[in-house]
Amino acid sequence: MKALVTGFEPFNGDAINPSEMLLGRLNRQLGALSVETCVLPTEFGRSLTVLDGAIHRVRPDIVLAVGLAGGRTALSIERVAINIDDARIPDNGGAQPIDVKVIPDGPPAYFSNLPVKAILQALRQAGLPAELSNSAGTFVCNHLFYGLMHRSEASGMRGGFLHVPYLPQQAARHGGAASMALEHMVQAVEIVLAVTAQRGMDVVRSEAALD
Repeated sequence: MKALVTGFEPFNGDAINPSEMLLGRLNRQLGALSVETCVLPTEFGRSLTVLDGAIHRVRPDIVLAVGLAGGRTALSIERVAINIDDARIPDNGGAQPIDVKVIPDGPPAYFSNLPVKAILQALRQAGLPAELSNSAGTFVCNHLFYGLMHRSEASGMRGGFLHVPYLPQQAARHGGAASMALEHMVQAVEIVLAVTAQRGMDVVRSEAALD
């Protein structure tokens, strides 16, 4: 099995983005799962173009997109992507869409097809603060998440989105907001991948037993 993990470049004047930084710390082999990574531009249109290129290159079974949600107090396993771009600030390319659909003829929303409840349980058992979230916002993260699930619907990939909090050095610049150490974010991503891969293997074994 193969996984693709994506992160975003820094945005909104910040010099770093933990979703990008954690990519270089991930183990490239988790049991039978090989892991590839890709940094995406924090831009509405280009993020999906670069994602498409990475999917074509890797041919993954699992795609986990990771993004920064500064101010959140826990790892947020996103459950729902909605078909709307509504940007409070411009993206890194200067675009600031207001009430624009991600995909004009797409459904109102897609759900993650990751085993979100099992992931939540595993993260909490590892001592990591985690929550299920029903809103990925309306900025580039949601745009990417919606586009990913639209592609997953056609390809059969498992896909989902994980929001991470600020790093401590970012929180210090933002009035002492909640933060998380980078190594714990890396641990969380690897748990998400391991749980998802195990669920995939369980399905394969169940199907084989029926043959």
